[in-house]
Amino acid sequence: MKTSELQQMSDEELRQQVRDQSESLFRLRLRIVTGSVENVRAVRNSRREIARIKTILRQRELAASKGVR
Repeated sequence: MKTSELQQMSDEELRQQVRDQSESLFRLRLRIVTGSVENVRAVRNSRREIARIKTILRQRELAASKGVR
């Protein structure tokens, strides 16, 4: 998912995306251990997607706290 698409989502939707991505990453790691995965690069992509979402959430959190001060 593109960053611009993620930025348009609500905080709750982003948190749900993090949960979903984390769960799929876990499943992917299990499939790698069993040897049934051809695309091992998907792990990297999934980790980066989680980081991208968490970064957006943190930016919003900092912007909100900056506005309060």
